[in-house]
Amino acid sequence: MLATFPQLGKLDLIVSDLLDRTGIDYMVPPKTADKTMQLGLRYAPELACLPMKIMIGNFIEAIEAGADTLLMVGGIGPCRLGYYAQIQRLVLRDAGYKFDMIIIEPPVLGWKRFIDTLRLLAPGKSVYQIYKIISTSFTKGRILDRLEQYVLKFRAYEVNKGDSTKAYKQALEIMKPAKTQQEIEEASRLAFAQLEAVEKDMSRRPLKVGIVGEFYILLEPFINFDIEEYLGNKGVSVERSLYLTDWISPSDKNEVKGVSDAEIARAARPYLNHFVGGEGLTSVGNAAIYAKDGFDGIVELGPFTCMPDTIAKSILPRISKDLDIPIISFVIDEQTGRAGTLTRLEAFIDLLHSKRGCKAGSADVRERGLAA
Repeated sequence: MLATFPQLGKLDLIVSDLLDRTGIDYMVPPKTADKTMQLGLRYAPELACLPMKIMIGNFIEAIEAGADTLLMVGGIGPCRLGYYAQIQRLVLRDAGYKFDMIIIEPPVLGWKRFIDTLRLLAPGKSVYQIYKIISTSFTKGRILDRLEQYVLKFRAYEVNKGDSTKAYKQALEIMKPAKTQQEIEEASRLAFAQLEAVEKDMSRRPLKVGIVGEFYILLEPFINFDIEEYLGNKGVSVERSLYLTDWISPSDKNEVKGVSDAEIARAARPYLNHFVGGEGLTSVGNAAIYAKDGFDGIVELGPFTCMPDTIAKSILPRISKDLDIPIISFVIDEQTGRAGTLTRLEAFIDLLHSKRGCKAGSADVRERGLAA
């Protein structure tokens, strides 16, 4: 067996760490690039959403490099993610590729089925050993998410442009070789020290923007044109509504994000009171939370033809009006261009600066009126 898996943000770091511990052979597919997307577009159904097309491209690149076993998640609910694996298997076999596929369904569909699947990936390991492997890799994944969360928030304060990105890359390199719990804790300390050492001007009052939307578009920088780094370099402090380990975890606490699913659902209730699949409810709830927390604006990202994201997108204008917060939505597919996206984003930043200036001006007028 030579296993492989799709690329998705930092997923390769977490899965590589986990598979190193199980002892099976695996290969990391090349980072997603234009070639990956073109391969996916060649074989995927036209109306499939872009994430599924790109994952097909990831698998083709890996198979052509020698991989023979594809690892893919299953799923439940209205989101089409739950059908991706079956469709990808049919598409790739129709294209003439030979491979096995292991589909990891969520535990909610049955713990025995879940554990039996994990045993395929960790041959000879007991259930307890598998639990320890997952737990340790997951702990490391949590730290990777918190490092990313830190740099998203503080990139806007850096004195020398690019220092945060450079320090973040160094921090990830520090984390990679850590294996034992003690090594992970020590690497975490050094990695955060790397980020904290970046010179910052904390007297600044950068714009604060929350990013909501569909998980794949949020987490994969190739597909979203790395807009988080773009915003940071434009002096915008960013908070994302979703992190990889929060998305993977069966817990509803969202430990990295720091807001539970119950709190998000409560915030969404005036606008949407039930689960609609994917991140539809999450996007609505987090948008309401960002507005009430005083953020300057919200960016929504979703793939073309995504039903849950389309529902959220139809509701966000009401939140924008009711809670007086600008929201911009980007629907992304293979036709979406980087230049057009960033141009709209730059105009949005200008609008947020203008709105903040108007608010400050109004407050100044009110204060002067009271003084008179």
